[in-house]
Parts: sequence; structure tokens; C-alpha cells
Amino acid sequence: MADSRTSAEGGMETSYGFRDVAEGEKQGLVNDVFHKVAKRYDIMNDVMSAGMHRVWKDSMVAALNPRRDPSYKVLDVAGGTGDIAFRIVEASNRLAHATVLDINGSMLGVGAERAAKRKLSDNLTFVEANAEELPFPANSFDAYTIAFGIRNVPRIDVALSEAYRVLKRGGRLLVLEFSEVEMPLLDRFYDQWSFKAIPQFGKMITGEAEPYQYLVESIRKFPNQENFAAMIRTAGFSRVTHTNYTGGIAALHSGWKL
Repeated sequence: MADSRTSAEGGMETSYGFRDVAEGEKQGLVNDVFHKVAKRYDIMNDVMSAGMHRVWKDSMVAALNPRRDPSYKVLDVAGGTGDIAFRIVEASNRLAHATVLDINGSMLGVGAERAAKRKLSDNLTFVEANAEELPFPANSFDAYTIAFGIRNVPRIDVALSEAYRVLKRGGRLLVLEFSEVEMPLLDRFYDQWSFKAIPQFGKMITGEAEPYQYLVESIRKFPNQENFAAMIRTAGFSRVTHTNYTGGIAALHSGWKL
């Protein structure tokens, strides 16, 4: 499956899973996927990761270590349901402010409802917008986070450049994404689980297998750890590193605007 991955030179902008689509067509197709799964997004992540996404997200927020300071501002992109933003606000002792940006209104609706139930609405702003065209001035945020969303952005290089633009000097980028498994036996097992089990579970849970088939294929098209790190460097970030989780099923990428 490694041969199907795109490189640091690009290619995700015309890749809808394993299917090639016209430039400009991908975003609408991806939007449709997330409208379909918005209400069951957390269940979807549990199926995709066998529940491990919760541990990985906790590790991501621990790595961020948000300041306990009302002036600390985080932009969480493609985070409509609030999963990462809630963790960040709680880790800051409910002092930090998180702006949750998503292109999908259905996902944002779920997040706003959950924020109200958790009494976190005062610490959160929900914005419907495109990661490739952030509606914020330069040097606005202390941190930019995106979990399991960057591979769904058609022009990843543009999104990374926008992340660099809106971060303050000294700000940090953290990207959590499914990646390339680097353990041969685990790789074989994960391929079997991904292509045979996940779409079937998706059909059982939501009545549709197609969104899950796309998500599985998109994981295999996404650049591997080194190639994605190269894209982050090209966007201008310094001190770029990555940490593998669970043998490389997921990886946390970090970069700084210095």
C-alpha cells in the first residue's frame, strides 16, 4: 500500500481515496462524507482506530501543554465536533480560548451542542470556513492544531502556509494524522482491518459503507511521515519533528514559527 501514497510534491488535491477526481471536485465530495457521518463521528473514530484515537488525542494535548492563561489562543482546524478543543480548554484549567474551525456546518453543529452541555461555550468560538483560506489576521494564534483532518484538505500545502501565517512568532503547529505503519506484521493486520472490517462496521453503524471506504483509502494516499514533515518545513516551520503512535498507525507532527 505504501506505493499508493502521494509524496511531498503533492497529489492529494485530486485524490478522493484511490479515485482521481478533477481539481476542485474533491472538497464537495469530502463535505458530503462528513455531512453523512457528523452525528456518529466519534463512533467512526473508535472504529477507525479501535478506540486508540482517544489516547492519541490526549497525547497530542499533553504535548501542546497549553498555558493556563486567558490570553492563550488556539485555532483547532477541522475540529468541528470539539474533541480536541475541549481537551485543550480543560488542560488550561478552562482559561485558554479555542477557535474551532471547520468547513462542514453539520460537524460544527454537533460541536456547539456538546460545548453547551459541557458548559464550555464561553471558552470556544465556532467558525465555518476553509482551512485553505483562514478568515483571521496574521499572527493571531499561539497554537494551531488539526487532528485527522489534514488529509481531507485538497491543497495541503496551502493549508500549511495559512497555518504559518496566522500563528504568532513562537507559535506551534501540531498535526495528528493517520500515517504509515512501520512494523511489517502490524501493517498486514491493519490493512486487513482497514479494507475488510472498517467499511462493514461503518455500514452496520450508519447504514453506509462508502464514507468509510473513502476514509480508509485517504489514509493510504496521505504522504508518509518523512514526506509530510518535508511539507511542513517547506511551509516555513522550524524544529519539525514527528512521533509515531502505535507503530506508525498515527503520527504527531510538530513545527514552530520562529
